Amino acid sequence: MKQKKHRESIELKALAKINLGLDVLGKRENGYHDVRMIMQSIYLYDDVKIVRKSTPGIELKTNLYFLPTDEHNIAYKAAKMLIDEFEISEGVEISLNKHIPVSAGMAGGSSNAAAVLYGMNLLFGLGLSKEELMDRGVQLGADVPYCIMRGTVLAEGIGEELTTLKAMPKCTVLIAKPPISVSTKMVYEALDSKEIVEHPNIDGVIEGLEHADLYRIAGSMGNVLEDVTIPMYPVIEKIKEVMKKEGALNAMMSGSGPTVFGLFSSRASARAAQDKIRKSGLAKQVYVTSIHGARRGEDGA
Repeated sequence: MKQKKHRESIELKALAKINLGLDVLGKRENGYHDVRMIMQSIYLYDDVKIVRKSTPGIELKTNLYFLPTDEHNIAYKAAKMLIDEFEISEGVEISLNKHIPVSAGMAGGSSNAAAVLYGMNLLFGLGLSKEELMDRGVQLGADVPYCIMRGTVLAEGIGEELTTLKAMPKCTVLIAKPPISVSTKMVYEALDSKEIVEHPNIDGVIEGLEHADLYRIAGSMGNVLEDVTIPMYPVIEKIKEVMKKEGALNAMMSGSGPTVFGLFSSRASARAAQDKIRKSGLAKQVYVTSIHGARRGEDGA
C-alpha cells in the first residue's frame, strides 16, 4: 500500500469579524468581562501560508513592518503551542499577508492564530477536532475560538461560550477604519468607571436572524462600547453619519473600535458611501465586502 505523503504547505484565508451586537454584563474578579455579543464573519481576510521546514523553529514574516514576528505575535504563539504540546521536531515558516486593519476591533490577530492552529493540525496530521482546536484557542485569546468556528454566532461568558445562530441574510457591508488605534484594555477600563444606562437589543438581532429580516437586524444593532470610544474619538460618529446618509440600514462600531461598518441592501449605495468617506479624509482604509456564509432572505440584496 502506498504511504500517504504529508502536505508540505497550506494556504488559508483568515476572515475578519464584525459585531452585530455587543453588550457587557459585568466584570469578573479576574479582570475579564462577561459579554453577550453576536459575531459575524465577513469577506475581508488575511492570507496565511504555513510551510513545513526540516529544521526546528518558527519563522514568521508579514507585509506590515510594525508587527512583531516573534513570540509577541499571537500567530507565532499558536504555532509554538502545538509544536510544544505534540513535540513536533520540524519547524514552520508562517507568512501573514495582512489586509484586515490592525487594532481595529475586527479580530485580525485572533483570526491569524485560528488559521495557524487549523493549518498546523492538517499539515502535521495532529487529528484534533474543531472543538479541541477551540479549547486550545481560548488560551491564546477570547476571540480565537470564534475565529475557528466562523459564521453567525452568539458569544457569551468572556466570549468563549459560542452558539451558532441562523445565518445572516445576504447584504453588502462597508468597512471604514479611521487612522487611529484604540486600546481595548483602555476602553473596558473606562466602561468599568461608568454605569451602563442602556443595553443593546441582542435578542432583537437574534429574532431578526431567525426571520431573515435584514431591517430588523439593522434596527436592533447596538454596541455598548460606543458610549466610551466615540467621546474619545468623534471621527467614529462622523463615519457612521456618512454611511447612514448614503443609505446604510444602520452603521455601528465593531468591537472596541475604531472600525465602523454599515449594512447596505444596495452595493451601489455602499460604493457611494465608500467614495464619500475616502474623499472626506475620515478614513483611508475603506472596503466594500459581503457577509461570509450568508443566506438569501427576502430582505437580502
